[in-house]
Amino acid sequence: MKPAIFFVTPGAEHLAPAFRAAGLAQGTCEFRKFPDRESCVRILDDVAGRCVVLVSALNDPDQRLMSVLLAAGAARAHGAREVGLAIGYLPYMRQDIAFQQGEPVSAVHFARILSQFADWIVTMDPHLHRFGSLGEVFGHVPARRVTAVPAISDWIISAFTRPLIIGPDSESGQWVNAIAERTGAPALVLEKTRTGDRSVRINLPEVGPYGDHQPVIVDDIVSTGTTMAKLVSGLRTKGFRPPVCCCVHALFVEGAQQKLLEAGAVQIASCDTVSHPSNRIGIGKLLAEAVQASLGR
Repeated sequence: MKPAIFFVTPGAEHLAPAFRAAGLAQGTCEFRKFPDRESCVRILDDVAGRCVVLVSALNDPDQRLMSVLLAAGAARAHGAREVGLAIGYLPYMRQDIAFQQGEPVSAVHFARILSQFADWIVTMDPHLHRFGSLGEVFGHVPARRVTAVPAISDWIISAFTRPLIIGPDSESGQWVNAIAERTGAPALVLEKTRTGDRSVRINLPEVGPYGDHQPVIVDDIVSTGTTMAKLVSGLRTKGFRPPVCCCVHALFVEGAQQKLLEAGAVQIASCDTVSHPSNRIGIGKLLAEAVQASLGR
């Protein structure tokens, strides 16, 4: 049986070393744009009879998705035995219900698109709020969820002596509680009420016995930074130390990073599921290990 081969799609180049270190062979694939901005893809390796893994970045998905789908289609057309997708950040998962009449459940429709091109999918900490598992979203296509909790926990242990893990809302609780258990740190999961796309209200704790702890705010996704900035400034008014902001997926739109710093964050750290200057925590090894477990299921 021919060995598996992986290709890196635009935006995920920083993950390639971890996949090579895991013993996977890297192939070459050309990605370019035609003058009218349509995507053009060309696989330069013989993939006939091989398992092809596409290591992909799908933040800014409306710009990047076609390259991934065309690469998967090219691999299939040239005889790949199976095609798997390793996706650092899986987009469109937050619209997991029709919030208003006439809206789609975007998570399900996006999953259906990917499922047409992949035999299996591995992704890092997808936003599963109203879904119990990725299987509910992807249906018949096997989908494996990998968590960044071990990597985040190791980073916190190496960086702080008395951390306090804080989550802004119940959705963050799964990460906060798991990280607190691995690090042995106390944890606070707060209550948040969203009053608009860029407006939230958070029930803030008293500093109490935590005055000598380093607050580390943890969430899965930071987009505009509104929620986390609100929490940072609120904790400061309550007498906490300047917090550290940590997230799995650093989308950071509309000046989110600067917003957090201006609110009083002492440090910003993110996993490299999305390439960003705030990346401090590598998840490539975890993703590559999950891919190896998925090959030739």
